[in-house]
Amino acid sequence: MILLLDIGNTSTKLATYNIKTNQIKNYISFLTCKKNIISKVLFYNKNKNIKYALISSVVPSIYKIIKNTLKKNKIKVHELKDKKIKKNIKINLKKKYQVGSDRIANSIGGLNYYKKNCIILDFGTTTTFDVADTPNIYQGGIITLGINLALKSLNQFTAKLPLIDISNQKKVIGKDTKSAINSGVYIGYSCLINGILEKIIKQTKKKYLVVLTGGYSKIFKKSIKFKSVVNKDITLYGLAIIVKQNKKVFNEN
Repeated sequence: MILLLDIGNTSTKLATYNIKTNQIKNYISFLTCKKNIISKVLFYNKNKNIKYALISSVVPSIYKIIKNTLKKNKIKVHELKDKKIKKNIKINLKKKYQVGSDRIANSIGGLNYYKKNCIILDFGTTTTFDVADTPNIYQGGIITLGINLALKSLNQFTAKLPLIDISNQKKVIGKDTKSAINSGVYIGYSCLINGILEKIIKQTKKKYLVVLTGGYSKIFKKSIKFKSVVNKDITLYGLAIIVKQNKKVFNEN
């Protein structure tokens, strides 16, 4: 059994992958936090007969903690960016090393799951757009401020604006402070997202399936003007594909 682990700035996701049956199971997610990360990972691994782990991480300090914990429990750890791990995708950039592990996994997951050109729109600590073309090309992407960061900034750097949870809102003009913030963030980000998608499609002159993932994917699904799907496990699916492509590495004696 192989542990798939996606360490993000906000949340960490885990699943197990059986390379023989090609099944991903035992999905869980929790907040990325140094205080509880070891106990949660150890409890998750209990009685699962895990021998290997493939990790995508954008938080080096947490990755180091988890790697050491797993190694102490006799689990062999591989990080997605390890040179030993082959990724069946061409990264069409000069500075390939700058692409986050999660964005590589997302692109591989999207291309293999949907068999179409994909724009993976990930609502994480940052909001990212990753453009992936069939059969296996990562073209690049866009990084903008994450929605939670925007909400927290409005609250922390003003004297009276509250911290709110956003929701779908049709009326542009807010009638109180909360609805005004909600409109600014929800409708503002909807315009930003659709504007960026429109420019990508116009400049590339290609058709894309928009794959929404991350915390706010379901909320924004209705506001997307282009063909889209929600898949919150696309990163873990991408990691499973990479394990499958590296059978020799994950079947070492």
